[in-house]
Amino acid sequence: MFTIGQLAARAQLSTDSIRFYEREGLLAPEHRSESGYRLYTEQAVRRIRFIKHAQECGFALTDIRELLELSGADDSCCSDIQRIAVDKKRQIDDRVRALQTMSDALGGLIEACSGGRAPVDECPILGALEASLSEARDGRSAASRRTAQD
Repeated sequence: MFTIGQLAARAQLSTDSIRFYEREGLLAPEHRSESGYRLYTEQAVRRIRFIKHAQECGFALTDIRELLELSGADDSCCSDIQRIAVDKKRQIDDRVRALQTMSDALGGLIEACSGGRAPVDECPILGALEASLSEARDGRSAASRRTAQD
């Protein structure tokens, strides 16, 4: 058994992170000493490593909690875990597509800019960003007018 400080050192985390995982229901001390100190076993180190690796794979704490619950349930099977992993991959793929769209749009703005010594008020990047802002405002205003008329 070891204390929260020893667990933090073994898991290469801060004690605050360990307390956070406890508050989130992802980790619990095995025992408490007579003086009230949290005491952990090697299982806690494995659990923290599992949590950290799952986070690196893109899983949110709610996903990780579900994975941990499923891993301890007698009636769970691999397809339950796969369902969560497939859903997470779909979310990541959607995010990658959105980031690629943003990158392409920014690339187009960069290409439109000569990068020369033109005054800032003639900068095509700023112009495009300001135009999209006014379009968004106009769109909200039109939607507000339609809602008010209904």
